[in-house]
Amino acid sequence: MDNRRDFLRKIGLATGGVTALGLFPSAVYANAETINEPFKTINIKGRVTSNKKGLPNVVVTDGQSVVRTDSKGHFEFISSNKRDFVYLSLPAGYKIDRLQNGSADYFKRIDKKKLKNEFHFELEKLEQGDDEHHFLVLADTQIQNEYEAEQLLTVATPDLIKTIQDLNSPNVFGIGCGDLVFDKLHLFEYYNKAVKNTNIPFFQVIGNHDMDLGGRSDEVTTTTFNNLFGPTYYSFNRGEIHYVVLDDVFFIGRDKKYIGYITEEQLAWLEKDLSFIEPGTTVVVSVHIPTNTGSPKRYPDKDHIGGVVNNRQHLYQLLAPFNAHIMSGHTHFNDNMINGNIYEHCHGTVCGAWWSGPICHDGTPNGYGVYAAKGSELSWYYKSTGLDKDHQMRVYKKGEHPDFLDSYSVNVWNWDPEWKIVWYEDGVKKGMPERIVAKDPLSIQLHEGPEMPKRRKWVEPQLNDHMFFFEPSKDASTIVVEATDRFGNVYAEKLM
Repeated sequence: MDNRRDFLRKIGLATGGVTALGLFPSAVYANAETINEPFKTINIKGRVTSNKKGLPNVVVTDGQSVVRTDSKGHFEFISSNKRDFVYLSLPAGYKIDRLQNGSADYFKRIDKKKLKNEFHFELEKLEQGDDEHHFLVLADTQIQNEYEAEQLLTVATPDLIKTIQDLNSPNVFGIGCGDLVFDKLHLFEYYNKAVKNTNIPFFQVIGNHDMDLGGRSDEVTTTTFNNLFGPTYYSFNRGEIHYVVLDDVFFIGRDKKYIGYITEEQLAWLEKDLSFIEPGTTVVVSVHIPTNTGSPKRYPDKDHIGGVVNNRQHLYQLLAPFNAHIMSGHTHFNDNMINGNIYEHCHGTVCGAWWSGPICHDGTPNGYGVYAAKGSELSWYYKSTGLDKDHQMRVYKKGEHPDFLDSYSVNVWNWDPEWKIVWYEDGVKKGMPERIVAKDPLSIQLHEGPEMPKRRKWVEPQLNDHMFFFEPSKDASTIVVEATDRFGNVYAEKLM
């Protein structure tokens, strides 16, 4: 413990003090004062410029009204004291500025004491266009104490930095896909340190463990997040792709209970935001709670009201004209769900099974998503922390899976129906393994039972949809398992 404290002192993060972040308990109720004030209108006007020239057709919003700048970059609309920010849907081709904490800077706070507010947004044009760009999706960094803060800063972050260097791209950003911390909101200071160390801008998503709890309604849960990162729902553009962030965690005012739900306010805003986007465009929506996963089918007797978005069909209707990808986390397992025009990537987590070891409870390694955009097309892979980018499966020999003792088993955690899995015996192709809903053997070894894992004894191995099984010939001397992803990348593992 003393070594960890020395480490945290060395990196300049004092333990405990939260004054600088404004995270006193009274902050929980700060929004309530505005909510209960008599309604009054506030006139909003301003201009968006670059190199002192007005930028036309830039979308500006307060989270309710959505307008575009005129030919000279001017905008004007009526807001109210019920809105907190005026912000841009950052246009493609311009630099993403960063706040002091490393997160994206695209908003300004409304002065509710004034009946008129005027804002000026100055954007810097990129030297190199962003039609080709990359982004990282970090689900559930979820730090709760000094040990986990140290793991984030000394294990996960260096891996992120190495990946960013290997991408060698001038246009890279990150998406923090919620549960940035684990209820201890003063630890945002450590999370922000990790973000700053990557030296790329991050767009943040609020998770159920990032909220001010103790209030009486969902409306007063976002004060700390707002103070640090700005709005909880917004959009931006890179190249030909439109990005959206939504808050789908709805606190029900009892203990720490929440459901997956997108409010009408957000759906109405999104409908307006998407009205400026051409049908057929690729739209990437980032949320914390996945809109859907395979878990309800794997565990039909469990209550999944907090594990998926209950009104997701209404989001899907808004996304129907587009080529949509949804980025999510929350579950600490990896699932890829394809529903018509919508591909949902539910990511394995940076913290794995809550910083209790090297894997999530479905066997997916601790890690994050890496995405490449070229025009309107996306490609991606899952990056395991501390391992090569080609580490995309784990193969177990006969006898290693306690439920399938006669079979070899393979966990291909980022599998989707476009992947092809085959096995070879002594150089001869034998066939495709059978996909069976099952647990991962390493997760069984590390997580199963009331005393394991030691750091989080409540973690248990989970069924997943990406386990494959086959029975090789008894006289085979060499087994090779080969997995080919939807982009034609081939990964192989040889066993003697």
